[in-house]
Amino acid sequence: MNEIPAPGTTTLIGRRVILRPLRREDFPAWREVRRRNHDWLTKWEPIRPPGTPDVIEDGNAFALRCHARHRDWQMGSGFGFGVFVAGHFAGEVNINSVQRGAFQNGYVGYWVDEARAGNGYVPEALVHVLKFGFETLGLHRLQIAIVPRNAASLRVVHKLGIRSEGVAQRYLEINGTWEDHERFAMTAEEWTERGAELTAAWL
Repeated sequence: MNEIPAPGTTTLIGRRVILRPLRREDFPAWREVRRRNHDWLTKWEPIRPPGTPDVIEDGNAFALRCHARHRDWQMGSGFGFGVFVAGHFAGEVNINSVQRGAFQNGYVGYWVDEARAGNGYVPEALVHVLKFGFETLGLHRLQIAIVPRNAASLRVVHKLGIRSEGVAQRYLEINGTWEDHERFAMTAEEWTERGAELTAAWL
């Protein structure tokens, strides 16, 4: 395993996007985007468990979320990034549930402000995260699972030519329903073959 940089010192700078871990002071901007994108996003997300604070409206809950993400980073189990465009918060991309040992795997998720969708910001951010996952974290496999009717998310993986591994039935609970997901993956060997091409095209 490669040495993992500290979350407070990690910033990934691309042509148009900047990625860095979110901090508690990002709450007002994060809340504004999440409020505005309620209908755009919640149909693709799990339902908030009863009795848990609403992280979108509760600044303390957001701060605890940031703390948990930083703790995951320090433990090497998850790596979360806010996506910023022209200095404005625009979405998130994360590597979650990192498993080491014989698997060396992480699961990637992403979302973007609907007002900024369709401009190629997410593919650029995703290439950054793939590069980080393979070259900095030393992972062997990164996976992305997408509800087959989520056309916007599918466009991202299709645009980058990430390989489909088929559909997993009733894979995750999404908005109260166990949804099928199409699973996409890239391995370190594929990154060795394609990383320079993707980096040149997007970063």
